[in-house]
Amino acid sequence: MAYESNIATMVGNLTDDPELRFTPSGAAVANFTVASNRRYTNRAGEQQEETTFMRVNCWRDMAENVAESLHKGDRAIVIGRIRVRSYEDQSGQTKWITEIEADEVAPSLRWARASISKSSGGSSGGGNGGGGGGGSYSPPPPSDDDVPF
Repeated sequence: MAYESNIATMVGNLTDDPELRFTPSGAAVANFTVASNRRYTNRAGEQQEETTFMRVNCWRDMAENVAESLHKGDRAIVIGRIRVRSYEDQSGQTKWITEIEADEVAPSLRWARASISKSSGGSSGGGNGGGGGGGSYSPPPPSDDDVPF
């Protein structure tokens, strides 16, 4: 069994509503940003606060469920893999982006309640074939041709 060492968990509040888009091949992708605050006391005894913003990508059925279920300000838990990618902007500068490719997204129930309703089938084809085998299913990562940016 292979050991997966690139696993990240982040808990924070959505900074905006998730943005749902579709690739040319029809795969759903939702993007959103989670802000997480850390409060600490520095060496001088002063209270400090640090905020980390992390971009999150969800694919296929999970993307549609996230876009329908979560909204700006909601506290969420994201579990996934850290991904670093680069692109060239219009001026030719190379830009680097660090983001989480989500395996799981859930509302945090620390200060809220949620009502769970199972979605009826997937329109974007990301299911496990309808077998319901009970095992964990992780769809294959999108190909570079599927990335909408």
